[in-house]
Amino acid sequence: MRSFLGIDTSNYTTSAARYTDGAVTQQKQLLPVKAGQLGLRQSDAVFHHVQQLPTMLSPLLQMEMPISAIGVSTRPRDMEGSYMPCFTVGAGFAKSLSEGLGVPLYHFSHQAGHIAAALYSAGRLDLLHQRFLAYHVSGGTTEAVLVTPETEHVFHCEIVSQSLDLKGGQAVDRVGLLLGLPFPAGKQLEALALQWTERLPVHATMKGNDFCLSGLENQCQKLLREGAPKEQIARYCLESIGVALERSCAQLLKTYGTLPVVFAGGVMSNSILRERLSGKFGAYFAAPEFSTDNAAGIAVLTAVKQGAIV
Repeated sequence: MRSFLGIDTSNYTTSAARYTDGAVTQQKQLLPVKAGQLGLRQSDAVFHHVQQLPTMLSPLLQMEMPISAIGVSTRPRDMEGSYMPCFTVGAGFAKSLSEGLGVPLYHFSHQAGHIAAALYSAGRLDLLHQRFLAYHVSGGTTEAVLVTPETEHVFHCEIVSQSLDLKGGQAVDRVGLLLGLPFPAGKQLEALALQWTERLPVHATMKGNDFCLSGLENQCQKLLREGAPKEQIARYCLESIGVALERSCAQLLKTYGTLPVVFAGGVMSNSILRERLSGKFGAYFAAPEFSTDNAAGIAVLTAVKQGAIV
């Protein structure tokens, strides 16, 4: 039995995880954001990761099973020029641990970690051996990728659909701020939206396979000025994101044929979106604890590279 350590220092969460004999143990903590703000400057994110990562790693390093290999997210996506300073914190810690323990070190993208975590959570790691569609919907990314097996990084991602402006998580947090909710606003916005049960007229602005989400923020502002209930505004926001993803997915399946569909990223922990999309496409979703930013997928990918998952 072997154990693998994963580290991820994203723009929202400090996280570490161990994958041991099919089970994942996670440690993660949101980065602190002041009230009324919608995120952090990269310099602040780096500072908080430096403070928080040792605390996240401590219980995982104290586990009895020795670490066989380490994986870390070093960039947002697997493409040239993809870079954010916050990932350098995890990369530095991982390099030091790898050299200190004398174990292999593997570099992955944050997006690959999200997708692997979703597959693990859904019990579909077998999809790593075939093509499938994966949606990564979060505060910094809202896109669909065509996933193809690949040796170096386990799989290759090609963007085939994306939001051309506002990202799903940005829309949720901006509307949340509009309604007086704290950042990140996902859970509170969902709770409000679930209280609205009347049908709402929503539509998607499509441009080929791509789509735009900025219009929903403008419409939510208009609804608020007109005195609409907060519950209605919250529901409108989420249903608008849902219909855009639905239209995008339907078009991609026409283009690429029948493929498995996986939804990953923090926004996809939302029950309204999951209900809308799961039945229509038979899609797979991560459990909420594997939807938000996490190092679980990085630990899983490290186990794959070491041959512990086949």
